[in-house]
Amino acid sequence: MRKLLSFESRRQPVASRSVFYGRLTRNALYSLGLVSVSLFVGTCGYTYFENMRTVDAFANASMILASMGPLTPLMTDGGKIFASFYAIFSGLLLIGISSLMLAPVFHRILHRFHVDEQDADPPRRKR
Repeated sequence: MRKLLSFESRRQPVASRSVFYGRLTRNALYSLGLVSVSLFVGTCGYTYFENMRTVDAFANASMILASMGPLTPLMTDGGKIFASFYAIFSGLLLIGISSLMLAPVFHRILHRFHVDEQDADPPRRKR
């Protein structure tokens, strides 16, 4: 986790493009892993609680994860409870993945502003 959120400090120069693209790629891979695990959990949940075929369970999990809603109506109480928690989890995951993907971009922009500020002439002292 430490490497995931490691950026240069304000006293260091802006990272090179290759480092920046490496961070974007790394965060994209972590995001892809999170989505894959979440799809697997959702597919297993719909298969277990709703007795859906794997393809139908995968389609429902994908639609919930994409914040679009389920494809088929839920029949069991266990399935409805699972779908409720999975939908809440999916909404939070969407926010988290968006933050994870945009963190290197925001850091680079803010770091450039700070570096530009440091490069300016130092303020003169009042007498």
